[in-house]
Amino acid sequence: MTKFFQLVASGAALGAVYALVGLGFVVIYRATGVINLAQAGMVALGAFLVYNATATWDLPFWLAVLVSMGLGALLGIVLERLVLRRMVGRPVYAVILVTVGILLLIEPIVTTIWKNSASNIETPWGLEKVTIGDVNILQVDIATILLAAAVLGVFFAFFRYTKYGVAMRATAIDQEAALAQGINVRRIVALSWAIAGVVAVLAGTMLGAGAGPGTGLGIGITVISLKALPAVVLGGLDSPLGAVVGGATIGILEVLTAGYQSDLLPFLPGGFAAVMPWVVMLIVLVVRPYGLFGTRDVRRV
Repeated sequence: MTKFFQLVASGAALGAVYALVGLGFVVIYRATGVINLAQAGMVALGAFLVYNATATWDLPFWLAVLVSMGLGALLGIVLERLVLRRMVGRPVYAVILVTVGILLLIEPIVTTIWKNSASNIETPWGLEKVTIGDVNILQVDIATILLAAAVLGVFFAFFRYTKYGVAMRATAIDQEAALAQGINVRRIVALSWAIAGVVAVLAGTMLGAGAGPGTGLGIGITVISLKALPAVVLGGLDSPLGAVVGGATIGILEVLTAGYQSDLLPFLPGGFAAVMPWVVMLIVLVVRPYGLFGTRDVRRV
């Protein structure tokens, strides 16, 4: 059972990273009803911004994160104002394709600027471990899990107790009706992109610090970030709680598959764990397309 608990602990840390990335998907979807695939690119950029702030600008870790969060929020606002604002009223699929274009634009920029960066982000925790029974857990993994829980709490309070949170939900349901109620839709959408930029930096920081197995500061950080999409689909596209639960589920399933595939599923091709999140997403879309905690779309005909 030691191996099982070790894998679950590693999977929970990876799932916490997916949850942080997924919360960025959720905040955009709640405000616009659009799946923002550019979030994966923003996560990669956020990770390298923190790395650059610590390694090049020689800023303390926490100050580097705060500065990068500000830059991430600014990036989100700029993207919304220069690109997404021009797509208001266009079909949803067209807006999604625009976010794909932004992703394909950000990724080569990040690759070109930081292609020689090999070391991970240095954090106050380093690679120190905590031993619980026979299970060894990296402190950065524990920090990531706690961070995901804290961000979820902030999201819960924001959407439940602030007028901007309620306005985001109203804007996603019907922008024209929201305008009729006096909601400044442009401001709400810009705010959602700013928040998504901040969350992307936090997720990128933990990814770049090596939270969860197979992570770290590298070109593949965008691919890892995209695996948060199955987690969000599983939990529900408009549910912050769903992003966290879905992220934990996907992360644990992926790590367990990698750990036990050779023993229990030897007939599957090698590296099947990498596609496990997408298999789960396909099953969820067929069986329960609105996810575990997502709002069910009921239409009368």
